[in-house]
Amino acid sequence: MLRRVAITGMGVIAPGGVGTAAFWDLITAGRTATRTISFFDPAPFRSRVAAECDFDPAEHGFDPDEAVRLDRSTQLAVIAAGEAVSDGGLRPGENARRWGVTIGSAVGCTMGLDREYAVVSELGKRWEVDAEKAVDHLFDYFVPSSISAEVARRFGIGGPVALLSAGCTSGLDAVGHAAGLIAEGSADVMLAGATDAPISPITVACFDAIKATTARNGEPESASRPFDRTRDGFVLGEGAAMFILEELGAARRRGARVYAEIGGYAARCNAFHMTGLRPDGREMSAAIDAALAEAKVAPERVDYVNAHGSGTRQNDVHETAAVKTSLGRHARHTPMSSIKSMVGHSLGAIGSIELAASALAIDRGVIPPTANLRQADPACDLDYVPLTARDAEVRVVLSVGSGFGGFQSAVVLAEPGSLGR
Repeated sequence: MLRRVAITGMGVIAPGGVGTAAFWDLITAGRTATRTISFFDPAPFRSRVAAECDFDPAEHGFDPDEAVRLDRSTQLAVIAAGEAVSDGGLRPGENARRWGVTIGSAVGCTMGLDREYAVVSELGKRWEVDAEKAVDHLFDYFVPSSISAEVARRFGIGGPVALLSAGCTSGLDAVGHAAGLIAEGSADVMLAGATDAPISPITVACFDAIKATTARNGEPESASRPFDRTRDGFVLGEGAAMFILEELGAARRRGARVYAEIGGYAARCNAFHMTGLRPDGREMSAAIDAALAEAKVAPERVDYVNAHGSGTRQNDVHETAAVKTSLGRHARHTPMSSIKSMVGHSLGAIGSIELAASALAIDRGVIPPTANLRQADPACDLDYVPLTARDAEVRVVLSVGSGFGGFQSAVVLAEPGSLGR
């Protein structure tokens, strides 16, 4: 019999503030943290806005050598993990081999690679790069698994450790994979979540090339507008969210605070197009159906849908259709919102950041809004909780993600004890 899995600790670094409290304050106030890119001169690019974290490595204990050795994505993961461990009140100790780490990341150590390539190639002037100019730890930037390895080393974790990369669903998939390890008995506790720090010239150029990001540069605070008729692409972001996951019975025996139970997880692929989506949303719907079935939750029991809601024209229509297909008539009565409207799209990290918002919605009884949603799109005709947060009894949340490559994932979170299993 599979074991039940609880979220008992949480750490979040997101645009607008460091820490879970600052994150929750921002998204429930409906404030946006999107602005003109400050990390480099964005003038040559089509899209010049992003959701940056106000994160200083020195303020969080990284000495100058570590601040260079560890890519920003790793730094964010380490600090978010530290908050989750502290919040959960649990450390590996003698049980290190029964603990594991699973981290999701879409683009790994992109900022470090981008910066160091400029050094060894003399800003791209040299085709044959000068390896003598490379930093000793360049290989760590090249291998994304270095992120998980660093987190495991910091906390003395000796069980299963992995880095999962599936584009923009990585944050959901990493938590789903970790929950599966606990459910099957391969681990008792998992430190799981996702991180990405992609705001670099190469990333901005990649999304410029396919026109996936917004060109609304003159109004960065309102540039991310999921489900709005005037949306024109997503706003790139960065951040990390990490969780302590443990077997529910063990959590209750030690008197832990349980934010939510992970009831179900599923992933599908459309095998259709690298960036294109079918408007009927059938692949996302298949993932939703499978996650609900695993959780043994009927569609009408879903109280809130935490949307992928990227703000691209095709994604929002695709996702709306998927929710309608899976929830049926209940979709019309189910609040659904996108926090990307406030914290941007941090690629692989966003799925875990959205799971944090989902777990807090259950814990606090508040549904965060979709900011900047002022002009309804007839093709997006559900209740997207525009502009203002909403008090509500939230017992079951469906969180969904969609990623380039055709990836579609869904996670069901529930109030502890509400699944009746």
